[in-house]
Amino acid sequence: MSQSDPSRLSPLGKPTAYRADYAPELLYPIPRQIKRDELGIRADALPFVGEDVWNAYELSWLNPRGKPVVALGTFRVPADSPNLIESKSFKLYLNSLNQTAFASLDEVRATLARDLAAAAGAPVGVELCDLSAQPRIEFGYPQGSCLDALDIACTHYRPAPHLLSTTAGPVVEETLYSHLLKSNCLVTGQPDWAMLVVRYRGRPIDRAGLLRYLVSFRSHNEFHEQCVERIYCDLQRHCAPEALLVYARYTRRGGLDINPCRSSGEFACADNTREVRQ
Repeated sequence: MSQSDPSRLSPLGKPTAYRADYAPELLYPIPRQIKRDELGIRADALPFVGEDVWNAYELSWLNPRGKPVVALGTFRVPADSPNLIESKSFKLYLNSLNQTAFASLDEVRATLARDLAAAAGAPVGVELCDLSAQPRIEFGYPQGSCLDALDIACTHYRPAPHLLSTTAGPVVEETLYSHLLKSNCLVTGQPDWAMLVVRYRGRPIDRAGLLRYLVSFRSHNEFHEQCVERIYCDLQRHCAPEALLVYARYTRRGGLDINPCRSSGEFACADNTREVRQ
């Protein structure tokens, strides 16, 4: 990791005192362009559109009479924002609301939107649902083919894009997915688990090669958003689809799950249907 990498200064992997008072300064932005430079992505010519969808399951504050409110939160950070938000700092920030009184749900929403936009460098969508309203979460599987039953041998555990290729045949449009994606936190090395979904139109992608490629992230250290962008770029370069969508649903840590989606534009990003492990 470069000495200039700002993730070195993040609260990840360090003992941290939890704040009980509202502290927006806890949010720690990391410039996206640092890793995008590695992938040859120009800041003024992103090869994708998309967003990072965060779901918060440990969100609480006080009402004006000091009674706690608990809620679910969904946050949508656009892929073209200058910064991603480091996940532990996000958790610490949300916990700083625990002993803070707000007049209404709308005031909490406005506060979160303001603070997150300041950290990301772009407007962030905020949806809150008080648990007293008995919200329901949708769980499901992609409408496509799961690769995980393929009987393959795996020998690469660092990203190996040379494993990607297409096969002979007419142009197809299909969705392929796998639960076997595992990467590791860039700073702490802790494992990150995800379902990875690829929807594309183009020459048929070799399924065994794609699954081996996804397994090759098993010992790779990178943030969730960066892994998805690497996968997207590798598929574009080695399979040249006419249209492409890549998204991942990562299991939660610290009451947060992160779900990055990148698309060439022809396919809309997926809805917020949870993966079974979420």
